[in-house]
Amino acid sequence: MFTVQLLSAQTNTIEKKKFHFGREQDTTAGYAQVVKVDNILYVSGTVSTDISSAGIQRIYQTIERSLNYFGASLQNVVKENLYTTDIEAMKTHNEARKKMYKGDYPAATWVQISRLYMPDAKLEIEVIAHLPKEK
Repeated sequence: MFTVQLLSAQTNTIEKKKFHFGREQDTTAGYAQVVKVDNILYVSGTVSTDISSAGIQRIYQTIERSLNYFGASLQNVVKENLYTTDIEAMKTHNEARKKMYKGDYPAATWVQISRLYMPDAKLEIEVIAHLPKEK
């Protein structure tokens, strides 16, 4: 069960709704887990210390729980950015990722980096999803 905190901010041009799902890091590090603008969801990076099929599956399940809150799923994801400290390990376990998307893959960028914000994290995935327009 998620504990959700909603913050709204309006600028001259857009209204942003920011969602925190009970994660202390969201506020201490200064970010929102999800920002909703119109029918677009921007989901912050979800991390794992484990680049394995199980670790990758856990990341996508966490992302999907955030999407489900808005009535969306991984099939609504149109863009994925994946950051890893070991691109070869990620390539080895890519079938776990592909299985979560059920063949409906988004545009994607994979980047190998030297480290992530959390020192022991090895993989971070962020997504952008589009919600159907309300009728």
